[in-house]
Amino acid sequence: MNLAFKKTTCRALVASLLALSFQTAQAGLIGADQAAAGTVSPERSLVLGSLDRAEVITQLQAAGVDPAAARERVKAMSEQEVQALAQDIQTAPAGGISTWGWVAIVVVAALIWYYVIRR
Repeated sequence: MNLAFKKTTCRALVASLLALSFQTAQAGLIGADQAAAGTVSPERSLVLGSLDRAEVITQLQAAGVDPAAARERVKAMSEQEVQALAQDIQTAPAGGISTWGWVAIVVVAALIWYYVIRR
C-alpha cells in the first residue's frame, strides 16, 4: 500500500509539472528610455506634487480643466517639457508679484505723491 501511494503521488506530481510548465519566456534588449520609464524624475515629481495642492486644483477647476486630465498630460510630457515647467515653478515668485511689479508700485506711489501731496 505504501508503494502504490508513492507511485500515485509521483505520477500526479509529474503530470502537474508537465501541465504547468508550458509557459514561454522571452528575453530581449530594451532601450534606456524604456528602462528609465519605471523611475520618476525629481522634476516630474515636483510638477505632479504641485498638482496635488488644493489651490492648484481649485484654479484648474475654475479654468474648466479636470485635475486628473492635467496629471495624465504631465505624465505624457517629454523630459525637456517637464524640466522647463519645473524650472518655471521653482523660479516663480511666491507672493505672486515680480520685481517689475514692485517697480510699477513704486512709480505709481511716486506719481500719486507728486501730484496729490506735493501740490
